[in-house]
Amino acid sequence: MNRYPRYNPWIAAFLLFLPAAFPASAADVSTAPQLEALLGRVPAAFRSYNVIVEPDKDEAEWWAGAPSVARDPNGVFWLACRMRTADAPRGLRGYEIRILRSEDGIRFRKVNSIRREAVPIPGFERPALLVDPQTGRFKLYACGPWQGGPWSIIKFADVNDPSEFDPTTAKVVIAPQTKSYDRDIVPAEYKDPFIFHAHGVYHCYVIGVMRRTERIYHFRSADGERWEPVGSPYQSIMDLTGWHDFYVRPASVVPVGVGYLFFYGGSNCAWYDPVYNIATGVGFTFDLHHVTDLTPEAPLVLSTTPGAHFHTWRYSHWLWVDDELWVYAEVAKPNGAHEIRLFRLPREPLPLRAPAGNSTIHFR
Repeated sequence: MNRYPRYNPWIAAFLLFLPAAFPASAADVSTAPQLEALLGRVPAAFRSYNVIVEPDKDEAEWWAGAPSVARDPNGVFWLACRMRTADAPRGLRGYEIRILRSEDGIRFRKVNSIRREAVPIPGFERPALLVDPQTGRFKLYACGPWQGGPWSIIKFADVNDPSEFDPTTAKVVIAPQTKSYDRDIVPAEYKDPFIFHAHGVYHCYVIGVMRRTERIYHFRSADGERWEPVGSPYQSIMDLTGWHDFYVRPASVVPVGVGYLFFYGGSNCAWYDPVYNIATGVGFTFDLHHVTDLTPEAPLVLSTTPGAHFHTWRYSHWLWVDDELWVYAEVAKPNGAHEIRLFRLPREPLPLRAPAGNSTIHFR
């Protein structure tokens, strides 16, 4: 299994040509056809996919999503995802963390189900599943309002097999920080972790809710249990600006030899319901903390099967499988349901083209 290819022309296309694809005066972005005009063939690469997990009802507001994928030393794929109902208050609709197993990364079967009542917790959002590189055991993190308090990052006891995760072992590992001074403005909640191991430590990127806005914060841990903020606990690592001026959220981090691609989700103030209408962009980082936005004017990808209002393509997890980039993402369907899809990006670079003249595209 080659997770760190020495050279990949697809990534070279990202790093060398993607920033140049945007006109200097680009305004705003919305629909997939317009986005394709701006980004050349990038959106076309996401029209082919496999459906991995469907919602329990194929109806509006029933969502299967927030995938987190781990591949064990034997090459087996493990997926943790959040199942969401329409029959609950918004913000508390995640009723289950479902865990699935696959030999090929395409055909999955359920092996475990952690229901919110079993923890107990009012609701879930994105989980994070990974393999401990020292012990080979599996770690599972989640998030939700803990015991009547704020949204926090929780962790279950490590197991040898993901079918063994016990909901009653949940405990808080990242909670809102204590203020240094009474007038400090600190994130009031944390949610939706992406966690991975690099350079001998664990890195966790989370949404921090700061005065009702959502930004990205970075934590680090030697053991995956005790976490500390990297840099100031008050300072997010990406700005609310450009097309993501309403929210910006962590999605995934992928090693590319000289550094890391940093995938993120975001939304715009002018979009319909920007709390849930989330698109995906990409940045680059050498040190896992300072991120250069490679898609500042427009997202990289939206749903190619949007509904009347929602073009959501979010919670993506990107990983190397041999010399391909595999992407698991939660994607909007025309009927308002969401499903988890797998996109396989080829090794060959995508020929990007800059739009002629001063083309602009517009939000709805």
